[in-house]
Amino acid sequence: MSMTSAAIRQAFLDFFAGKGHAVVPSSSLIPGNDATLLFTNAGMVQFKDVFLGQDQRSYSRAVSAQRCVRAGGKHNDLENVGYTARHHTFFEMLGNFSFGDYFKQDAIRYAWEFLTEVVKLPRERLLVTVYATDDEAFAIWQNDIGVPADRIIRIGDNKGAPYASDNFWAMGDTGPCGPCTEIFYDHGDHIWGGPPGSAEEDGDRFIEIWNIVFMQFNRLASGEMQPLPKPSVDTGMGLERIAAILQHVHSNYEIDTFVALIKAAAAATGATDLTDKSLRVVADHIRSCAFLIVDGVMPSNEGRGYVLRRIIRRAVRHGNKLGAKGAFFYKLVAALAAEMGDAYPELRAKQAIIEKALQQEEEQFGKTLERGLQILDEELSGLAGTEVPGTLVFKLYDTYGFPVDLTNDVARERGLSIDQAGFDAAMAEQRKRAQQASNFGLDYNQQLTSAVQTGFTGYTEHFGNARVQEIIKDGQQVSHLAAGETGLVILDSTPFYAESGGQIGDTGSFKLQNGAVSAVLDTQKIAKAFAHKVEASSELKVGDQVEATIDLARRNAIRKNHSATHLLHAALRKVLGEHVTQKGSLVGPERLRFDFSHFEAVKPAELQQLEQMVNEQIQLNLPLLTRVMPIEAAKAAGAMALFGEKYDDEVRVLSMGEFSIELCGGTHVERTGDIGFFKIVSEGGIASGVRRIEAVSGPAAIQYLQQLDLQISQAASLLKGDAFSLAERVQQTLDRSKQLEKEIEQLKAKLASYAGASLTANVQQVGEVKVLVQQLEQTDPKALRTLLDELKNKLGSSVVLLATVNDDKVSLIAGVSSDLTAKVHAGQLVGWAAGQLGGKGGGRPDMAQAGGTDVAALPNVLNAALAYITERL
Repeated sequence: MSMTSAAIRQAFLDFFAGKGHAVVPSSSLIPGNDATLLFTNAGMVQFKDVFLGQDQRSYSRAVSAQRCVRAGGKHNDLENVGYTARHHTFFEMLGNFSFGDYFKQDAIRYAWEFLTEVVKLPRERLLVTVYATDDEAFAIWQNDIGVPADRIIRIGDNKGAPYASDNFWAMGDTGPCGPCTEIFYDHGDHIWGGPPGSAEEDGDRFIEIWNIVFMQFNRLASGEMQPLPKPSVDTGMGLERIAAILQHVHSNYEIDTFVALIKAAAAATGATDLTDKSLRVVADHIRSCAFLIVDGVMPSNEGRGYVLRRIIRRAVRHGNKLGAKGAFFYKLVAALAAEMGDAYPELRAKQAIIEKALQQEEEQFGKTLERGLQILDEELSGLAGTEVPGTLVFKLYDTYGFPVDLTNDVARERGLSIDQAGFDAAMAEQRKRAQQASNFGLDYNQQLTSAVQTGFTGYTEHFGNARVQEIIKDGQQVSHLAAGETGLVILDSTPFYAESGGQIGDTGSFKLQNGAVSAVLDTQKIAKAFAHKVEASSELKVGDQVEATIDLARRNAIRKNHSATHLLHAALRKVLGEHVTQKGSLVGPERLRFDFSHFEAVKPAELQQLEQMVNEQIQLNLPLLTRVMPIEAAKAAGAMALFGEKYDDEVRVLSMGEFSIELCGGTHVERTGDIGFFKIVSEGGIASGVRRIEAVSGPAAIQYLQQLDLQISQAASLLKGDAFSLAERVQQTLDRSKQLEKEIEQLKAKLASYAGASLTANVQQVGEVKVLVQQLEQTDPKALRTLLDELKNKLGSSVVLLATVNDDKVSLIAGVSSDLTAKVHAGQLVGWAAGQLGGKGGGRPDMAQAGGTDVAALPNVLNAALAYITERL
């Protein structure tokens, strides 16, 4: 039978819903509260804590169609995309899950039923694999399902390490894992390839379509396999792969979704050959780029944003190879929304913001290429030898985003080659640095954990009696803290707010039964426990009763800022547009910080409008209402979720009239009037497409205005004016300063001209050529260019090398008349001289500049330079 991709997705969800599975929406491509992963790369990621027993759901069976990206970290398919039939940066994983409910028998039975009875794949075309020692799974396939033994293949540890098998699945180096059984489809003997485990397994005849993981263990960094509390099931079937089979095509790029995107890419680039692999790359990359932007990632120079930037630039490069003129990539968003917008409505809702982000990045990359070509041209003009150093190739690639293949093309046009080995070494060193600096490789089990579920009373109470449940010191659970020691203390209940949702943790004190008072320096979350960082003033033991009291003045300042943050978020969306989404925040007692998506600086008039809108809501003295409701009901009511937060099924909804409705577990004022006053302190960009506003509220805002008023008064007094004439006075001063600078430059030029006239007496004749090598005293380096031009005009056929010393640095400039550049290259001359002085530089054949630091060596270098020039003439 033939089915569209959309129909397959829906049939899968419907089938498992009929088997008692809760249909769970795809989670974000940004794993919630998980520092071990760069992107969501499998359907089970959103259920990882459920498998570990650290999270409870209202269901024990689930089914999902999860969007995934594999373009960074351990699972990285980027370089293969477009050149194989089945590699993608973005794909959809259809999966069904059991959390301590059914296990191997039902998981296998459900998969077989869906494949053979729902989508009606021929049984004789299917074969399966099991982990070598998994006799139970083998028996189920043979005895219960009826698969012949010769079509059940055992796969062992064939990668040189225990559990390093294609049939032993793990999320990462640590964490949930277990043996798996895989189902393969046989495309027929007309396609080369052998069954899994054979010498020809890399062929395309037998294709894996479904992987059923029996989640039994938690792997520690030591290699120890800890049994999970409840054996579970995690399955995954790539939508693109099963669609290729059901649509009777061999390559994923021939399925309905990709056919439409490839046609759109051809139209946007002017390509006519629909089989061109570059079209595949572009069609694949628009999916990953669009969905990453939907989920809050913006192009940048680090982390997830850097991976997105790489994918965009790879797509643009392939579009250029296809003949694209100008920006084209963003035009494919409409075609993608048409194909996948029904399943993922957020594509249509955010289509404009995706297009703008891609267009801006593409245009910026065009400027980057232009700048890279200029730099490459300058560097090659001063190159000694016929090979472009690998360090230069890497610098262009890493700093300016200049593709290596383009560097190679330019070099080849000039009869040069590139040092590929040197480039590869520099890349390897960069990867090593990136791995060392990255947070996306943490041992999942090294993250602190606790079984305690602390009751939070801080919405209504500021102090309370509680009992110590756990103490953690230096990452290990201990029975007590001695006087003077610092550790994390977990209580059964607490009024202290633990840092979350941008709001920093509370501070305060614990009063022990003996009357001793210990300081609480911070409060953080560990799973569902609230961990208080305590500096013990006397011995503190597990089981002790304490009176926990928060610093109320500090909490009041924090909650003013937190409530003001919500008002600011709502105001931003009203003033700038609905595309504004929160990208992060920090709410402390002194000020608030709010990061948001926007593509240009917020204009002064817009900042004024934001302030006015927020203060209007404060003056209305609106009550803050909180309701606890199911998360889907909250979203239906228009509540906005915080960036990067993972929510329970029941959520807390905070509303301030109809102006602001958000999901939030933080602490807030009772009425907006309690905020007092709101003032924006600064606005600026922190990444491509991401802006940051910092602001103050309450007494801090009044204090800020008072300090600002004092500074303005002092500045006005210095300029002999008052606060209201300050701008006029400053402008007058700037105009006068510019005039004086202009006069100074004119005087410097005259001085240089006089110096040039006097320097002609030092010219030496080498054959028919005039040569001047001279150190200048008290000469501004900026004036060297003017002086050089005057000397070349006066001398005619000549070679000039000038040097001056300022602030213990040597500045060099060389000029060669056009009739002599074949003999003496200015860039090579100045590069040679700079090299003797501990510096570097280069430039064109007729003019070049450089610098050095070895001032003492300058006289000898200038003497040697005369000989250097003479030899070449």
